[in-house]
Amino acid sequence: MNEPKKTSLKLKLQEKIEAFRPRITKLNKEFGNVQIDTVNIGQAIGGARDVRCLVTDISYLDPQEGIRFRGKTIPETFAALPKVPGSDYPFVEGFWYFLLTGEVPTLAQTLEVVQDFRARSQVPQYVFDVLRAMPRDTHPMTMLSTAVLAMQRESKFAHRYAEGMKKNDYWDPMYEDSTDLVARLPVIAAYIYRMKYKGDIQIAPNPELDMGGNFAHMMGIARPYDDVARMYFILHSDHESGNVSAHTTHLVASALSDAYYSFSAGLNGLAGPLHGLANQEVLSWVQGVMKKMGGKLPSDEELEKFLWDTLNSGQVVPGYGHAVLRKTDPRYTSQMEFCQKYLPDYPMFKLVNAIYRVAPKVLTAHGKTKNPWPNVDAQSGVIQYYYGLTEYDFYTVLFGVGRALGVLANITWDRGLGYAIERPKSVTTEMLEKWALEGGRKPAAG
Repeated sequence: MNEPKKTSLKLKLQEKIEAFRPRITKLNKEFGNVQIDTVNIGQAIGGARDVRCLVTDISYLDPQEGIRFRGKTIPETFAALPKVPGSDYPFVEGFWYFLLTGEVPTLAQTLEVVQDFRARSQVPQYVFDVLRAMPRDTHPMTMLSTAVLAMQRESKFAHRYAEGMKKNDYWDPMYEDSTDLVARLPVIAAYIYRMKYKGDIQIAPNPELDMGGNFAHMMGIARPYDDVARMYFILHSDHESGNVSAHTTHLVASALSDAYYSFSAGLNGLAGPLHGLANQEVLSWVQGVMKKMGGKLPSDEELEKFLWDTLNSGQVVPGYGHAVLRKTDPRYTSQMEFCQKYLPDYPMFKLVNAIYRVAPKVLTAHGKTKNPWPNVDAQSGVIQYYYGLTEYDFYTVLFGVGRALGVLANITWDRGLGYAIERPKSVTTEMLEKWALEGGRKPAAG
């Protein structure tokens, strides 16, 4: 790609940015704890970290326990939900029922959702036409987001809102749109995968299968990948409301945008390197470690030296650390247990396990990581690669299909409870500097 010309405008902007940066650094370092209303300067600059101003009952992220879905830990969730016959994992459809209601469905209730998803899963042909019109080297997340946005013409909420309906009824068409989307996303994702990476040889859906089983079937990957899909979609479904994909979906929906507009925006956030892209970066790094070690599994001593060399060179250990968690991510543990059962001798899994043994003590000694334990991304790419899904760019699409469950359940409830449009108040850097010198700003009276 050719280097763009630096116009006078761009040069002036560069000058302004470079002159401005020290002001932000000073505010963060010297006045980060100064209160302005109910938050401090560090939180205002730092992306509203730890500011408790979002409400959701779908999931909660505890620093010590990890994610809880409707009050249940991951092991409790997997144990409680009805299992697919012959499978170790639950129906994703039953999990959707659970996220929406907070109640564990019976097998009969779960199978009713399975039938409902099948009835809704037909993707309009024009969506595939749009995908086929895109260059084949387009990123699959761009394709997925575009497909979701293209389907906006199907929105039941948009049609009913245009006709006029009571505010208390807004949740109903939002539920319909959200359920339609959840049912269709696996079909769209598998279509994108086969079109881009498998010579455009499509595999028709099997109406006899559940969501996870049908996705594996359409991908063309044999069992137990159906269980991988069920596990993966549930584990990646939600992580409370503050993460980028969940927050973006909620933010856009707060303007009464329908589920298609809202989730497409959430997918665009998920595609960022600091969010959903992390799993492919971890896998690339793990493979790099294998290569540098000559293809053999390193000893703990060799691995410890390699990790120290990595940190001392200014790099990070991908897949370790988390903005909220202060223990091993339970999503990592769930995937590790799957690997121990199905691929215990896979060299990359052995290396991931070795890193798990060694990295926390190295990161603790290094002292610059608040959480030296692995997060979900430290394991997930290895499983996908083992089952032949070696196309890194597609991993975030899998994340997106799962994430739909949580964020769409959330915005359905947002409509049901009539939550307001999100509109935080902004301040200028000059205001922050003034309040820093004054020792803070008290909340306005009244």
